[in-house]
Order: sequence, then C-alpha cells, then structure tokens
Amino acid sequence: MMKDEPIQIQNHKDKKMFIGVVCNGGAELKLLVSALLFLCSIISLFQFFPSSSVGDLRDCASFPPPSSTTPPLVKNKKLEDVVVDTGLIKRNFNGYGSAAYNFILMSAYRGGGGTFAVIGLSSKPLHLFSKPTYVCQWVPYNATNNNNENITVAGYKILPDWGYGRVYTVVVVNCTFPFPVGEDGSGGRLLVHASTSGGGDSNFYVSDTIDALTETPGSLTALQFFEAPPAYEYLYCGSPLYGNLSPQRVREWIAYHANLFGEKSHFVIYDAGGVEAEVMEVLRPWIEKGYVTLQDVKEEERFDGYYHNQFLIVNDCLHRYRFMTKWMFFFDVDEFIFVPKEETTGGIKSVTDSFSEYTQFTITQRTMSNKLCYLDDNDNPGKIYRKWGIEKMVYMDTKRGIRRDRKYAVQPRNVFATGVHMSQNLKGKTIHKTDGKITYYHYHGTISERREPCRRLLNTTDVNIDGTPYVVDTTMREAAGAVKRFELRMIGPVLQKTHQ
Repeated sequence: MMKDEPIQIQNHKDKKMFIGVVCNGGAELKLLVSALLFLCSIISLFQFFPSSSVGDLRDCASFPPPSSTTPPLVKNKKLEDVVVDTGLIKRNFNGYGSAAYNFILMSAYRGGGGTFAVIGLSSKPLHLFSKPTYVCQWVPYNATNNNNENITVAGYKILPDWGYGRVYTVVVVNCTFPFPVGEDGSGGRLLVHASTSGGGDSNFYVSDTIDALTETPGSLTALQFFEAPPAYEYLYCGSPLYGNLSPQRVREWIAYHANLFGEKSHFVIYDAGGVEAEVMEVLRPWIEKGYVTLQDVKEEERFDGYYHNQFLIVNDCLHRYRFMTKWMFFFDVDEFIFVPKEETTGGIKSVTDSFSEYTQFTITQRTMSNKLCYLDDNDNPGKIYRKWGIEKMVYMDTKRGIRRDRKYAVQPRNVFATGVHMSQNLKGKTIHKTDGKITYYHYHGTISERREPCRRLLNTTDVNIDGTPYVVDTTMREAAGAVKRFELRMIGPVLQKTHQ
C-alpha cells in the first residue's frame, strides 16, 4: 500500500494558508464586498433615471472625445498642368507657406531731431538674390489720413554681418528725414514699409508695414540729450551669453574690468540662455551697485541667425546706448583688456585720450593656452584649484604667421552700424597700430567649462605642445591680487565661495 502522507501534509498546509489569508485580509475583504454592493446599487438605480440622464452620466465617466478643431483651410487655387493646342504641356507651380520673415523687428531708436535707426533680421536669400527696399514714414500723433504732415523718405539699409548670416541676416535701416520730426514733444509714430521687390516670387510685390517706434505726447522732453555730455566714460556691449557658463570665470571677468574701467563705466550683458542661477548670483552684486544691466534676449533663439544673432545684439546695444557713453567696447567674456603700466601712467583713460581724434581703434590679441597651467616652486599642486584662472593659465601661444582676431572700441556717436571685430559703417578715422598701448588676453573656451581648467601642470617657462610653442606670460597673474582686493572692497566676501 502506497503512503500518501506527503500529499496529506501538503493539503493540510494549503488549508491553513487559505484560512490565514482570509483571517489576515478580513478587513480588506469587507471593504471590497462593500464597494461591490454599492456599485450594484448604483447600477440598479440607473433603470429609474430618464434615458437622457443616463447618457449624461456615461459622458461624465468616459474620456473626452478627441478635439475636432482643425487648422483653417487656406483657399489657394491649385494650378494644374495644362496641355495646349500644339501638344505642349504647360507645367504650373504651387507655393505654400513662407520660407522666412520679410523683417523681424528687434528695436528702433531716435538718433536726433530727424534721424532714427531700426534694427532687425530679414531673410538672407532675399537680400542676396533680390533688392528689397525700405521706406520710412513719420506720422504725427494727431495726424489724419489727409494730413500733409505725413512725410516719407527712403530708408538706407546696412547689412553689418559681413555675410555671416544663416536663414536670417541682420539689417539696420537708417531713417533720416530732411528736417526734425516730433522734436516739439507732440508725439508720433515711425513706420517702415519693407518691400520684397519681387524677391522670392516675381509675381508678387509684397510690402509689410512695421510699426517701428511710438512716441507719446510729452515723452520726448528735449533734444539736448543727444548733445549732452555722456553719463559714462566707458560702456561694454557684450555678445549674447549662452550655454553652461562657469560662474568663477564670469566672476573674474566682471571684477577685473570693473576695476580697469573705473566707476564711470557700465556693462550691458545679454542673456541668450547662459545666465543660469549661479551666474546670476555672480552678477547680482554688480547689478545692485549699478555697474551691470542684464537683458533677456532668449527669444532671439527662435530665429536662425549667425552665432546666436551676435551681430543683431551688438547693433541693438550700439544704438540703445549710443549717447550714454564716450567710448564703447566690444569684446567677449573670455577676453581681458590690458593696458601696460610702463607705457601709460594714467591707466586706460590715457590710452583712450590719445585716440580721441579717431572714431575707432582696434586691439591686438595675446592667445593663452586654455589647458596648460604654470606651477612655480612655491605653489602647492593640491591647492592650484583655489587660484583664479588668470593666475594659473599663463602660457601664451607664440606661433608666428597666424592671423589673430582683433577686438575694438568706438566713439559711438559717429557710428551707424557695427560688427563683432570692428565697424565698417562710421564717420571718422580708424587706427590699428595700438601695440604697446592696449591689448587683450584671450582664454578661448574657458568661460563655457564648468570644471577646473588645468589639464597639465608644468614647471617650465617655455614648452612646445603639438607643434605650438608657449612661453610664460605672468602679466595677468600679477594683476590678480589688486583685482581681488578691489572685489572685496566693492561687494564684500559674498562671492568668495563661487564654484567653477
């Protein structure tokens, strides 16, 4: 006889387990049964409701129907191919949509009694392969349609981006009327009529009216502003900041140049996405001190222009602050202007005063390694990260035969449009031979790295890396101490723990 004890033991265990589950889950089971009874009661009551009410309840319990909204139909008559009597097939072409805007307005500024500057973007192919035109119109505040005071002049267009545009190119439209308009403070509007002149489609002469500038009555109190002495001696116009910027590099840059340019200086910084929370913490003390103005231009990223619309931004800055400063500087936040002490005893003012007969002067570059760091005999390798970038990145590229970019400064009242490396639209003279008086140190790419910049620590005054010769230039290192003391005196220790 076969023994079935193992089976009996297993069944016995299963029974005990089932009873345990029922006992242990009694509360949950009661809740489940109660819910089922409640649901059945509700379903039973449905039969006493009117049919329309049941339908309404079902609608409430169901998912919302998909949206029936469809884009409005564009009623363009499609042109079909046609066979003419001779058997020739006449083909037709149907255009839809628009490749690029005719004009994208950023800003417009009055430049005097009868002159204005309108800054914006426009389709690059339109300007390359066609001849779009601009007509400027001044409409007095109280003008009527039959008012002869409505005056129009041809706008003079300037394309300052040297052909670097992409989908869009930068356009500065100069509107100069034959006599002052709105100078009595009565108000008015500046309209710009932008015409494609058949560009894009020769069957259409498309014209768009741009409401460029509005002056309400009383907003223009006096034209003396355009002749008065400027509020600042120096004003910095920055290119748009984007990417993941190093707060520490920005800290060094702003402290250094605030010290260099002095208390009658101002810095205009354009945020294209690069001024994140930690960078903002660096800028805030200087904003509160009145040294920095920050402008949010992230919307310009919608439009595909060269290098985050760099040329657009610098031209806006030029015309917005044109009458507020004697000298306007254009360079980047990984570049440091330097004035040799042995050549000039009065600092940067003695340099700019010596160039007063010129509208523009350019500044030569000293290219610094962004990876090599100098470790002298007194340095502790474990504490090198505590030093500022300008203290440890001291290896200068000395390769000959290389054309290095220049940066520049202008007296902006004589400038009509500007570029990144110099202006070609100005009145007056330009000087390029500025060696020995002013230069700038370029630490390419270091502003966009959130890490310790040193890749190699060296203890030699000259080295050749991958065919590029470097020599130690401690000029900026020697200036760092005074800059640190200046920062501490101006804003206190608030930025002492700034991260890379």
